[in-house]
Amino acid sequence: MSETSQTLELPNIESAIALVGKDEENLKFIARRTGANYVLRGQELLVFGQEKSVERALNVVRSLKPYWEEAKTISQADIITAFQALDTGKSEEYQDLQQTVLAKTRRGELIRAKTFRQRQYIKAIQTHDITFCIGPAGTGKTFLAAVLAVQALLNDEVERLILTRPAVEAGEKLGFLPGDLQQKVNPFLRPLYDALYEFIDATKIPDLMERGKIEVAPLAYMRGRTLSNAFVIVDEAQNTTAAQLKMVLTRLGFGSRMVVTGDITQVDLPEHQKSGLVIARKILHSVEGIAFCQLSQADVVRHPLVQRIVEAYEKSENNQLVT
Repeated sequence: MSETSQTLELPNIESAIALVGKDEENLKFIARRTGANYVLRGQELLVFGQEKSVERALNVVRSLKPYWEEAKTISQADIITAFQALDTGKSEEYQDLQQTVLAKTRRGELIRAKTFRQRQYIKAIQTHDITFCIGPAGTGKTFLAAVLAVQALLNDEVERLILTRPAVEAGEKLGFLPGDLQQKVNPFLRPLYDALYEFIDATKIPDLMERGKIEVAPLAYMRGRTLSNAFVIVDEAQNTTAAQLKMVLTRLGFGSRMVVTGDITQVDLPEHQKSGLVIARKILHSVEGIAFCQLSQADVVRHPLVQRIVEAYEKSENNQLVT
């Protein structure tokens, strides 16, 4: 097969920086996936190697143009999705994904689905009363649900936002933590607070909580209630028992939506207890009005190392099943 080279002229240095990524990790990743080589000189990207490899690499780079042209950060998830679009003939769908903005953070960052499965997850939340999302750390399960929940609250689509998760210790004892009950459970709820802070001024959240517009509480506080006109997020659901998850699911009232998220590979329950999330998936998978979404390591949108960690654990677990 013949060798070839092609040059792509980038509009400015900022675009070049956005495309190559930190320590040129984006271009290195594209090179590994295609077999093509590259040299970047200022705003000029030279790609060389086998003809098919070069063409494939440039097609991916061109499909990322809406990001690098505006000097927006490009993640590894963006690149993986670009490859998926190229390999499955979904270029038009990928353009739609790039152009669809879910929300804007307080810092002005535009929030979009970064992968096709994330987009399916978002659509499921928008069209179902109850949505389950199962996937590893860093796939945006809680964050995307929080984005839609805050939007629903700010647009008066719901009267309140309820964020809850089981207070199960991941190798630590809750009783040793200082303070009253609320202070003890706050560390477990911190990821939910973090998502809120992206969209609502931290100084306004206490007032919203005092008025009952936002409630962040352990799962046990949901017992005996009817959650009407609310957007409910049940986080870390892999650490619920079957009875606990059934309890919170049956709290759903009129005018409400519920999103249940979890990672079934990170269950912190005692060994003799089965995860309520695993049981719910078996029992409820065919119930009308309930959607199940599965994210994988390909949907990880955190530091690239997180994706490699998840992938390594998945391989290890698969090898243990074989042996």
